[in-house]
Amino acid sequence: MKVGIIGTGYVGLPTGVGLAELGNEVTCIDREPKKIEALKAGKLTLYEDGLEELFHKNVKAGRIRFTTSMKEGVGNADLVIIAVGTPPHPVTKEADMKYIHAAATELAEYLNGYTVIATKSTVPVGTGDDVEALISKKNPFADFDVVSLPEFLREGFAVHDFFHPDRIVVGANTEKARNVIKELYKPFEGKTNMLFVKRRSSETIKYASNAFLAIKIHYINEMADFCEKTGADITEVAKGMGLDTRIGPRFLNPGPGYGGSCFPKDTMAMAYMARQNNVEMTLINAAIEGNLRRKKQMAERILDAVKEIENPKIAVLGLAFKDGTDDCRESPAMEIVGELINNKADVTAYDPKAMGTACFLLGDKINYADDMYSALKGADVLAVLTEWQEFRTLDLKKTAEIMRHKNIVDCRNLLDAEEAKQNGFVYRGIGR
Repeated sequence: MKVGIIGTGYVGLPTGVGLAELGNEVTCIDREPKKIEALKAGKLTLYEDGLEELFHKNVKAGRIRFTTSMKEGVGNADLVIIAVGTPPHPVTKEADMKYIHAAATELAEYLNGYTVIATKSTVPVGTGDDVEALISKKNPFADFDVVSLPEFLREGFAVHDFFHPDRIVVGANTEKARNVIKELYKPFEGKTNMLFVKRRSSETIKYASNAFLAIKIHYINEMADFCEKTGADITEVAKGMGLDTRIGPRFLNPGPGYGGSCFPKDTMAMAYMARQNNVEMTLINAAIEGNLRRKKQMAERILDAVKEIENPKIAVLGLAFKDGTDDCRESPAMEIVGELINNKADVTAYDPKAMGTACFLLGDKINYADDMYSALKGADVLAVLTEWQEFRTLDLKKTAEIMRHKNIVDCRNLLDAEEAKQNGFVYRGIGR
């Protein structure tokens, strides 16, 4: 199948590489010339675990190519996937649809023969109708269908999730469009759940799923606070909860709050859509407000650990919003660092993959280390903010020798609390 993908970000690029690996002819389209030039030169523009090898393999095989030309990418396509950003509006926090609308309007004139247009970006309910109207207005003679094809790729695990989806949701209002998507995902037939629903239901499923997971994270963080006050251990409590099949163990890891490009944006967009439809969503609103407070509370814990020290130095491990990615959008770690900066703290940070992204965002407001131990040298407190596996291997004996004061604020419960105490650290985790 010939597939055009508009957008080469954290959704578009892994999706394009994945579809190419399945044997499709994929053309990725992006309006940023520098990004396309880099991809053509064989340079990935983002980090995703396992993506680089498949990227080079399929570029070499000629199954994936890159262009800034909408005509080149759309003209002969059987399927066009829109995977552009829908960032939150700065005031209302609703999903900003200007990139979706621009893509739909521009692609319309290049449609040639029957084409399925799939919105893979997370979009408000009714977007499929809007895209359909925009294309028809620009090209009244176009033969096309619009479907909703929400993505469920976890950042850091996008390649794995593409090839091992737990479900494929398709919002298609015609049998002809359904058959095209069935053909696209034929390699997964019998291996996963494929759910065909109304287009508006499909658009709602992504928001409903992400909002639910955000609420689950907020809930376990509140339970962690309760455990700290009562002497219970949140790791034990979460394990006991997770054994209940109605609850399940995932997203029961307490920490500094949810972040990334999806949960903050999607919860705010869902809340906005609810207000527009006069529906009260108290749980989502509570999660949003609680998550904002969470980052401030974590920063206060770090500052409290060094309140008696003059001109304290803070070592931060982790800047990406989660492990496995270099994405710092809405990263709890970055927001915590921002709070520390606002309090005039001297911060040195290290992240295995996100140093370039963080430096672009923070500039010279903090110091950057080449490795974990360089960040820790002479520090008065260690703050663990992202759950990179590398940080689990931290030699606490060596750490105790190179830090000036022995304080640890482990916002991810990555380190061994008993071992830290044995090496003289004042250790504070989450919910313990």
